[in-house]
Amino acid sequence: MEFLKYHALGNDYLVLTSGYPDSPEASLTPEQVRKICHRNFGLGSDGILVGGKDNSGNCFTLQIYNPDGSMAEKSGNGLRIFARSLWDRKMVEESQFQIMTTGGLVSAQVDSSAQSVTVDMGAVSFQSDIIPVAGKNREVLNETLEIEGEKLTFCAATIGNPHCVVLQRKISAEEARWLGPLIEKYPLFPNRTNVQFLEVLDRNMIRIEIWERGVGYTLASGSSSSAAAAVAHRLGLCDTEIAVLMPGGQIDITVSENYSITMKGPVTRIGKMTLDLESLDFEIPA
Repeated sequence: MEFLKYHALGNDYLVLTSGYPDSPEASLTPEQVRKICHRNFGLGSDGILVGGKDNSGNCFTLQIYNPDGSMAEKSGNGLRIFARSLWDRKMVEESQFQIMTTGGLVSAQVDSSAQSVTVDMGAVSFQSDIIPVAGKNREVLNETLEIEGEKLTFCAATIGNPHCVVLQRKISAEEARWLGPLIEKYPLFPNRTNVQFLEVLDRNMIRIEIWERGVGYTLASGSSSSAAAAVAHRLGLCDTEIAVLMPGGQIDITVSENYSITMKGPVTRIGKMTLDLESLDFEIPA
């Protein structure tokens, strides 16, 4: 199996280019995904991207696999990486094109250097029935949950995948690693959730630490940046142009009317990788 490997601010993905499955309709099994993404027993990555042209030939389809074998509806970094990979492989003639994910249709544009990609991520919703969040139908803003004796104020949002944005004055990687997995599986979130710990720096800049559903502690995330920026704007804490700082670097977010999100960030090519199928026969120790 042949892959291209890229990272977006340290969030790395493998793009399947040949070998099983050889069509967008085919699927990797969760066990295969876990083995391929394993950083000791496989190629190592934060996920796998499988896609190609749809049946109409007018846009591309994309399946996003988390390293635990689950599927992600949408990934901002994954979308930017997939868009760059299409451009690098000369599968697109124009720099702007559309990609369909299970979390919705997006438009991507690769800049002239190919090292930066802009994605129209769609609109953020704060509605509990759409995200989803358990309980009565409502906008999930400034609610409280208690975990491990900690009372946390949070907002929930979706941009095709679920997010819980925890409002903090100061944030840390240690807290994200501690509370993130507990919040991800909290009963309030029936489909689990991505978690962002948010610190507002000024009207145009925020900082976040991220625990990603199905992945774990993550250096950067495009959909997390989109959700956190939308929450900061919805609460009146930030303007429409927001720089999102993460351990891996910066993504720039524009929040437009109806909370439509435009995301711009870098993509770096790492190289080509070949997976020997022998590695899929090896049983990873528990």
